Amino acid sequence: MADLLLGQLLYFTADPFREGVSAAQHISEGALLIEGGKIIALGEAAALRPAHPGAKLHDYGRDLISAGFIDAHVHYPQTAIIASWGKRLIDWLNDYTFPEEMRFADPAYAAGISSRYLDLALAHGTTSLCSYATIHPGSVDALFTEAQKRNMRVWTGKTCMDRNAPEGLRDTAQSAYDDSKALLEKWHGTDRLSYVITPRFSPTSTPEQLAALGQLWKEHPDCLMQTHLSEQTDEIAWVKELFPQSRDYLDTYEAQGLLREGAVYGHAIWLTEREKDRLREAGASLVHCPTSNTFIGSGLFDMGLARSLRVGLATDTGGGSSFSMLHTMAAAYEIGQLRGEALHPAQLWWLATQGSARALHAEDKIGNLAPGMEADLVVVDLASTPAIAQASARAETIWQALFPTIMMGDDRAIRTTWIAGKPNHA
Repeated sequence: MADLLLGQLLYFTADPFREGVSAAQHISEGALLIEGGKIIALGEAAALRPAHPGAKLHDYGRDLISAGFIDAHVHYPQTAIIASWGKRLIDWLNDYTFPEEMRFADPAYAAGISSRYLDLALAHGTTSLCSYATIHPGSVDALFTEAQKRNMRVWTGKTCMDRNAPEGLRDTAQSAYDDSKALLEKWHGTDRLSYVITPRFSPTSTPEQLAALGQLWKEHPDCLMQTHLSEQTDEIAWVKELFPQSRDYLDTYEAQGLLREGAVYGHAIWLTEREKDRLREAGASLVHCPTSNTFIGSGLFDMGLARSLRVGLATDTGGGSSFSMLHTMAAAYEIGQLRGEALHPAQLWWLATQGSARALHAEDKIGNLAPGMEADLVVVDLASTPAIAQASARAETIWQALFPTIMMGDDRAIRTTWIAGKPNHA
């Protein structure tokens, strides 16, 4: 049986960073027809409702129906240490991240955190995500197993490190290749799951390990590759010491076959002009992590890059201080203001949906409302708290109604999510 969802609809016909706000489309009294896990049609409720009298009706009133949020850079193993007090990146890794990741040697612990994280993501309207795991193959198995239970579209990979990490969190160039290959062959393309080749970042991988992962990517070019790039200035100085032969941070990846279309780099705050040019030439993706960048004191991402590169948005759990993509949009707006660019609500919503889908090369499947797209949806209450309700009640446009939820909304604004055409969180 088909499902017919009634409410306000928000979708995109183009990229608002490149084509302007008119790229975003709004239907005030809309309808969305779903069948077999896919979107079949969308349009005015007055036309679609009588045309499909046998469909199961879901009337969301004045709530907003959108593609579900896509979190393009997550560390699910850091779920339990989110909002730990004030450290810079390298201190954060040594004091919080590495001790917590050691616990993922226990498959039961990995399974418990995986389940908790995915439930938190869904409660906040996130229907797809791309996550780092830990050095342990079982951490990949755990997240994929839990995602499979929920029928979510999820990307993850074993996080590879063969230096500058504690014993118990280090592998080798060969074992990183072998473990990653085995996991890739086990999971990639199963149901809605995709493997991502995952060196943590250059300081924790030798050139030999990066080259081994570059070779694996060459052998499996349909996979994504994710890592970190130019997050903090002291990190960049460290990379220069470790790779004196490299022209810059990006070159540490490029030299080992880890730069091309399908590369997804988190943060990318302190890029040189050469790096920007090469990223554009290669067709690589960047992921903006605004709550993390402010919480750990990294810097202010240049959103102007979204006009020439694929740019997604992410919570960066747990360096990021929230599981909410609404809160993340708000932080992106505030960082834009500090850089002199007031991001429009349409641009913010794009980043959290179609922008992140494009960064993960999945824009043909998720991140928008259009016939043939997978029916991963979020239904948003635009009056979820008294403060938001009084602001949205004064609105004369959809953007004036939506912006208070972007700036002040949280999980209370998420009425439900739909995963592959089925309602999931209420």
